Amino acid sequence: MSQVRLGAVAYLNAQPLVRGLDRRAGRFTIRFDAPSVCATLLRDGAIDAGTIPSIEYARASDYRIVPGVAIASRGPVASVALYSRMPLAAVRSIATDTSSRTSVALLRVLCAKQFGIDPVMVAVAPDPGRMLSQCDAALVIGDAALFFDHEAAGLQKTDLGEAWTGMTGRPFVWAVWAGRPGALSDAAIADLQAARDLGMAEGDAIAADYAKGDAARVRLGQRYLRDNMRYALDDEALAGLAEFLRLAADMGLAPASGLLRFY
Repeated sequence: MSQVRLGAVAYLNAQPLVRGLDRRAGRFTIRFDAPSVCATLLRDGAIDAGTIPSIEYARASDYRIVPGVAIASRGPVASVALYSRMPLAAVRSIATDTSSRTSVALLRVLCAKQFGIDPVMVAVAPDPGRMLSQCDAALVIGDAALFFDHEAAGLQKTDLGEAWTGMTGRPFVWAVWAGRPGALSDAAIADLQAARDLGMAEGDAIAADYAKGDAARVRLGQRYLRDNMRYALDDEALAGLAEFLRLAADMGLAPASGLLRFY
């Protein structure tokens, strides 16, 4: 059997989803990229399945989701945030992280439905200083947001996961394992689910490995994986995903997705 080509997000929050897959008897090859790149690779057929931004599921007509597995949060996510030097109500322009697609769509939904602002959005490489030199606020995701000391920089932080749960009362699903029909066997799906279970059990070790001896980052990463991240695509998470995709479709950010489709 040929190896399954996986594309995984290259941030700390995705590491629990690939725990132990390198020991699965050569079943998988794994490459790590930004979320937006994972989406492009899957679209172009360069990988068989990827941890793609959840908005990208709605933008494709033939993807299937691996059941039970997601990168999600309920309340503060810590690693997807809007930074500004001014009150949110005064923001008129936002630099958006080019690595992101779901977070940008979520930001647009929150600006319209929760924040009451209609800013111009400009895609910029994920560098908070450069982003804030161009716009009133900066949307930053992943490790760049998680390990950014916004208080030392004198910035206000608006956590998008917290804002979503505050508005809807639901979790937010940032990414899912997805691929086209037939791309994953039942055994491969079971391996992805088992990797998630192992990763959830070994979060402290994952953060320690990832931070490479930086004690402060190890502690922050361990708290993050333990307290902020959720990896179960359960009924509550599915309800949050369905609501987000509905709101995104209502705003023209994605086609109406209809029912969620699974392997």
